[in-house]
Amino acid sequence: MLYELLKYVHIVLAITAVGANLTYGVWLSRAAAQPRHWEFALRGVKLLDDRMANPAYGFLFVTGAAMVVVGRIPWTTPWLLTAIVLYVGMLLIALLGYTPLLRRQIAVLLASGPESAEFRALAGPSLRYGIVLAVAVLVIAFLMVTKPELWG
Repeated sequence: MLYELLKYVHIVLAITAVGANLTYGVWLSRAAAQPRHWEFALRGVKLLDDRMANPAYGFLFVTGAAMVVVGRIPWTTPWLLTAIVLYVGMLLIALLGYTPLLRRQIAVLLASGPESAEFRALAGPSLRYGIVLAVAVLVIAFLMVTKPELWG
């Protein structure tokens, strides 16, 4: 019963984290179409990231680790180990790349406006970080759902 409860909470957290992340593209594309809304959109993305997605990702690790212990799943299981490596990589990219870049985008927007060369130059890296993080999240979700035998 404990394992099933942990799994339920884990799934709800995954829905929350990934669902919040999936909205970022909508927010940002709407702002790109109506530049006067850039500040609202970027602050909205930051709020969702800080208050929903990132805490959910943190608790995902906790509930996942608890499921490994309760379910007696070996940490060296290939699909699990691969997902953990991707998770740590995603965490580093988010903490060291995406989050500081998002803060920078907001600061540059407020200082120079949406038409400034500096603000436009930040759009490319932001998109690349977003794509890399989205792919990592989708691969992790695939591994968690399918639990494939990756090697042998």
